[in-house]
Amino acid sequence: MPLLEHLVELRRRLLWSVIAFLIAFAFCYHFSQGIYSFLAQPLARIMRQKGEQPHLIYTALYEAFFTYIKVAVFGATFLSFPMVATQAWIFIAPGLYRSEKRAFLPFLIATPVLFFAGAALAYYFVFPVAWRFFLSFQSSGGGDQLQIELQAKVSEYLALVMKLIMAFGVAFELPVVLTLCAKVGLVTSAGLKKVRRYAYVGAFVAAAILTPPDVITQTGLALPLIVLYEISIVSARLVQPKPDAATASEDA
Repeated sequence: MPLLEHLVELRRRLLWSVIAFLIAFAFCYHFSQGIYSFLAQPLARIMRQKGEQPHLIYTALYEAFFTYIKVAVFGATFLSFPMVATQAWIFIAPGLYRSEKRAFLPFLIATPVLFFAGAALAYYFVFPVAWRFFLSFQSSGGGDQLQIELQAKVSEYLALVMKLIMAFGVAFELPVVLTLCAKVGLVTSAGLKKVRRYAYVGAFVAAAILTPPDVITQTGLALPLIVLYEISIVSARLVQPKPDAATASEDA
């Protein structure tokens, strides 16, 4: 195809992606309160266990409205991703050989699966433990003691939840990235083994950057990263070019 036709095709794929996002945004905004309630469910459950009435506050008139807007954008990003990925594949696939399509297809399937696995780990396992730890610093007061009570804001809670979900989701893409690098010959399983100790340290550093400054969420992200790195070593060994094939390719 000439360059102009490529640009027309790219515009068409971007247009379909934008339409899918806008439809998903309208849908998610309609159910934004329910989506937010779902995200706040781990905190509400722990509050009930402590005998408290679950509640969140907002201190600005527009805070709740913009919070629901962010919820809609966050949800629309998830809902529209399959359509966006499909449009990207339709645009790129004609330029790939059949063998290249077969090689990249597993990575396209594994990417959303691993992302949702990381998000599920954060929501169902990390959130309950972390929220219970944070709520343990409350004090009922009485006598000469000072009462300390959590008054969490809706916008701050959403920002924390989105940050953790994105951090865990992106971190779970580590096997995809390293396996793809091994597939094209940028890394090898032996090389990954050699830098294993540095990767372990890097996992804790990345967790410290991506998560709040508490040991629970940092450990909750660092340990899965270490496990995923070990999985990446195995998958890299399976897909990396064989020595004979690599030598023949260089000779050619």
